[in-house]
Amino acid sequence: MATYVASPSLSFSSSSIFFSSSRITSKPPPCSAGILNRTLTIRSDLSTLPILSFSGEKVGDASLDLKSAPPDTARSVVHRGIIADQQNQRRGTASTLTRAEVSGGGKKPYQQKKTGRARRGSQRTPLRPGGGVVFGPRPRDWSIKINRKEKQLALSTAIASAVAAADAFVVEDFGKEFAGGPKTKEFVAAMRRWGLNPKEKAMFLMTEVPDNVMLSCRNIGTLKMLTPRTLNLFDILDSKKLVFTRPALEYLNSMYGLDAAQDEDQEEIS
Repeated sequence: MATYVASPSLSFSSSSIFFSSSRITSKPPPCSAGILNRTLTIRSDLSTLPILSFSGEKVGDASLDLKSAPPDTARSVVHRGIIADQQNQRRGTASTLTRAEVSGGGKKPYQQKKTGRARRGSQRTPLRPGGGVVFGPRPRDWSIKINRKEKQLALSTAIASAVAAADAFVVEDFGKEFAGGPKTKEFVAAMRRWGLNPKEKAMFLMTEVPDNVMLSCRNIGTLKMLTPRTLNLFDILDSKKLVFTRPALEYLNSMYGLDAAQDEDQEEIS
């Protein structure tokens, strides 16, 4: 039985996507509504991914053609996307009380003079336990606005970077293999046949996750099983290997491919 062994992983910054030259430049026609003419630079990186069966044998190849940011702005686009995602998850409800808001402390604890002690006007001073907090956190809105296209570009750039570094591959649909019931041991064995180390972080992207598959992998702490609805930038960057199914690969090409970006530009111009 042949076993697929993935190539050594590369760092996010060392991926060839940040250093290769631009291949496609799309120039939208002038808009009659008075919008300034602009040149929209979109890079398209066509990559070929191996397709593995459930037994770990290579059964073919699949193409992934995603739009990505130019090399000089790719890192900043991805950085802005991940910072926006993380800050938008903050609730911003941390709150402390100042000395004016803490209850008590209305009476002067002792007289001003003739005690030999430092003067004190309230027991709720920040210098005393139970007193107010100086410059403590207050409720605030941490959210950052990021354009939808910029967020999509950051996500597709991160995926294209992992693909360029040979950290991604495609597997055939394996839901039927767990039709008899959830088996975590069998799922771990399948990961090893695909060249994945169960102790290293990996991300699976499936359009639909069967219940038995979810139950089989939920006890593997290093594995993230995502769908197009839950796909996010943090899990992509945090994972060492990316695994797609064929329907998921078609979704990525249709949602984050160059053709999808050009269609959106044409709709906005029209």
